[in-house]
Amino acid sequence: MNNIDRSLDMAANIKGAFAVAVVDFDSGMTLGSRGGSPEFDLDVAAPGNSEVVRTKLEVMQKLGLRESIEDILITLDSQYHLIRIIRGTDEQLFFYLVLNRAQANLAMARRDLRVIEQQFAMTSPQAAPQAGQAFYPAQQR
Repeated sequence: MNNIDRSLDMAANIKGAFAVAVVDFDSGMTLGSRGGSPEFDLDVAAPGNSEVVRTKLEVMQKLGLRESIEDILITLDSQYHLIRIIRGTDEQLFFYLVLNRAQANLAMARRDLRVIEQQFAMTSPQAAPQAGQAFYPAQQR
């Protein structure tokens, strides 16, 4: 089982998880996913959320904010959409987690996804940035 599959399986087990994907935000391509439904197509949602990430990074760069995105939260009537940038790899990836709002504990889901992201980065075959080096994807484009 590869790193993406293992991480997706772990994220799919977060309480209230409805769908999860690992997405390349430069291309919008879904690298793997779990869950979803005919009414909620992750292959449609992923590119749209890639635009959200790229736009936020561009705005941060224009504002001169030398910080990194921890996560982006979109709340709907019945769902939470959580986007978590995967730091510590050479690739421009994020986790996209959709939670059933009635079943999920948002604080716990954020914590669990952070742990999954850290484990993903530690086991990733790509070289991680140097210690103390910030991650500013918008500047790499």
